[in-house]
Amino acid sequence: MHPGSGGRSDEARPGLGLLLLRNWNAAIGVVVCALLAMGVLGALGLWLAKANTLPGDSFGSVLAATMLMALGAPASVQGSAGFIASGSAGVAAMPLSLSLAGALVAGYAFLRPLRRRADQNGQDRQDRQAAVQGRELLGRVLLTAALWAGAVALLAWAARHSFVVSTGNSITDQITGALGASPTVGFRVDFGSAIGYGLLWLAVVLLLAFAVSRAAPLPARLLRIQGAVRPPVSAMVVLLVGYVLVALVAGVVTAVVHGPARDTFAVILLALPNLAWLAFGLGLGATWHGHLNATIGLPMPKVLSEVLRSAGTQDRTVSLGTLAQQDGRVWWLPVLAGLALLCCGIAMGRTGGRTTAWRHAVGLGLTTALTMLLVGLLTRVSAAYGLSLLGVGGTGGISGLLGNLIGGTGIPKALTGSVTLIPDLLRGVLLGALWGALAGVIGGWIGAHLRRNPARPPVSAP
Repeated sequence: MHPGSGGRSDEARPGLGLLLLRNWNAAIGVVVCALLAMGVLGALGLWLAKANTLPGDSFGSVLAATMLMALGAPASVQGSAGFIASGSAGVAAMPLSLSLAGALVAGYAFLRPLRRRADQNGQDRQDRQAAVQGRELLGRVLLTAALWAGAVALLAWAARHSFVVSTGNSITDQITGALGASPTVGFRVDFGSAIGYGLLWLAVVLLLAFAVSRAAPLPARLLRIQGAVRPPVSAMVVLLVGYVLVALVAGVVTAVVHGPARDTFAVILLALPNLAWLAFGLGLGATWHGHLNATIGLPMPKVLSEVLRSAGTQDRTVSLGTLAQQDGRVWWLPVLAGLALLCCGIAMGRTGGRTTAWRHAVGLGLTTALTMLLVGLLTRVSAAYGLSLLGVGGTGGISGLLGNLIGGTGIPKALTGSVTLIPDLLRGVLLGALWGALAGVIGGWIGAHLRRNPARPPVSAP
């Protein structure tokens, strides 16, 4: 009887508790490796962004908050100057460089022990199915999720800090201190939202890892599902990673040739996929809307900030047309997006066996639509701050008076500000489906033709 068949003895099928115990080290490895990758990348990016100059030895707390934001959790900031003034801010923006690095490392670390088990069991498909039973796979996922939730909770505890802000004037500092009105700033990430978003992030990462991995050992039912979804999903993952690599090259060239190098590398280490995937969506014709009415410290290219900047809080549309008014080179984005999707269709056609062109169209169309939904949600930005003085908000009157009183170095003249970048999801999803279906038909036909007629080396004359 085959070792992977249902005829295994009970002794060969350990209980869930024993499975958890056996997989303990592997689960710890997934959590530690993912957090280490995110932490190193985030620390370098924040250091380049000069976050180490913040008062109160808050760099570690800022790093923890940034890592949680990379998982999707929003951060809140509170400030006060005793009974005189109070302020609040909220930031919902994902530093996707950290998200991508953590996802790639976590997916690889989770699948590596399973692949090793599959190699030990054999190379044919039936042996690969038998390498991991559904109960063991569930145990690995649950244990990894539990350890991940605990690590995220520790990050949320570390992402809480408050410090006194100097006004830059020693006399003013003494007066505000005597009045109990020293300006203080504190930030935090809510435990519940951190754990919830963290578990959702892990679930998406593991699903994508199993979907794109050709050698991932799965039970028979899941293998059939994987066989259907792997070609378009893996092609789209390669496309998104490829966009990031192209943006990396462009960013390094920009840093070396044009500068400022430190700021550019900070953007690369913190938010490169944000810009790369935004370019992909814009290339397909998707739009975003938002505004930027103050300098709030989030990394943003000049061409994008010029479009978003407006008086007040009136939204502006971010599209190929509005960006082209600032830089005509953005018209290359549709060309790049079209070629990238066509390559996905060709890759699916070459590996799709007897799959018909319309099936390629449906598969790539649905995958591109879901990708645009994900890109829209991941590139969403919402950040705002406000200062209320004796219950009065705004920048005039008593607000301006206090601004002049404590307006030393590092205190912004505008006491309220916001930046938003919100995707038009329906438009993006529909355009993604249309472009994906078209690329699936054309690319699938080309790929099938190449598969049937492979290039052969010329036969030399006798």
